[in-house]
Amino acid sequence: MKSSSGEHYVALDHVRALGALLVLTWHFTHGPDGYPVPFEGAPSIFALSVFDEGHTGVALFMTLSGYLFARLLDGKAIRYRAFIWNRAVRLLPLLFLVIIVSGALIIRKGGAPLDYAWRIAKGAVLPTLPNGGWSITVEFHFYLLLPLLLLLSRRRGTLPLLIVAGALVVRTALYLCFGDIEELAYSTIVGRIDQFTLGIVVCKYRHLLKAKHALAVGTLLVFAGFYWWFGSRGGKVHSSGDPLWIVLPTIEGAAYAIGIAWYDTSFKPRTGVLSQFLGRLGEYSYSIYLLHFYVYLKAADLIHQFVMPLDNFYVACAWAMGFAATMIVPGYLSFRFVESPFLRLRKRYVRDPVSPSSLAARVT
Repeated sequence: MKSSSGEHYVALDHVRALGALLVLTWHFTHGPDGYPVPFEGAPSIFALSVFDEGHTGVALFMTLSGYLFARLLDGKAIRYRAFIWNRAVRLLPLLFLVIIVSGALIIRKGGAPLDYAWRIAKGAVLPTLPNGGWSITVEFHFYLLLPLLLLLSRRRGTLPLLIVAGALVVRTALYLCFGDIEELAYSTIVGRIDQFTLGIVVCKYRHLLKAKHALAVGTLLVFAGFYWWFGSRGGKVHSSGDPLWIVLPTIEGAAYAIGIAWYDTSFKPRTGVLSQFLGRLGEYSYSIYLLHFYVYLKAADLIHQFVMPLDNFYVACAWAMGFAATMIVPGYLSFRFVESPFLRLRKRYVRDPVSPSSLAARVT
């Protein structure tokens, strides 16, 4: 979607759409308990392993956030308070609505209002917000670190990699202390900082990936093969205590950053039906992400019970794509009537280009 600076990158809307498809497919096919498709095993078509383990779509969103803000702020100084304000008016209205609706549903089923209120209060720091809202918590933690990451990037493009190195050390230490790092690596900034940072770093050198088709496609195929191996040995749901989570966020961030930069610099999306569909899916991806939690279980169960069995991954995956297409309708309604009215409150958060020697001093 168009930023408050007026810039709009259609290719990155396509990337958002892919992230949404990954997450929706993961939920639709497996549900929370391996229904209708059991968690065990990995698809024979290894390139579909990222859909079978579609939780990795969250990593794609995180990497894209780092890449996009580095792209928007390239060579510019940031008005930090205006930036935070803009992110708040973009993300919080729908999140507040989801919190209210989810709370009403929980209380209707006999849940304790005070317990739910405490869960929401903790959500500012911990991954406790409903409907995947934990990822919004992680996003805001990233925004707090953004000025530091931009400062390091402007002094030297690879300097933010020190943050990645530090995160690897922290996760290693935590794993040695507690024997498990999966929850922290997946659901908090402790793991996700790698993806934001790698998005920023690769954006700085994105020109090096223009038209490097063999390198980019090869990287993504190797990544898909890696995820096939990960899924074949149990995947996310059977990975508690696995030391792989020390490096998994880094691997995801590196692969996705390369893929994003390659697609962004090497192609000019056309205005055909598929491109427009993906653009809309990407534009409404935030709405779709938060709202699909209310319906995906029922939708999958209805199809499985009354249309055709979905216990075959490939069949379920195809139906998941149809489910994603139907989610464009509530996504549009949410964007149009819940989110868009608040977008008018956005402020310009970038300053005019300045000399490199004064950039660091103007990041506030």
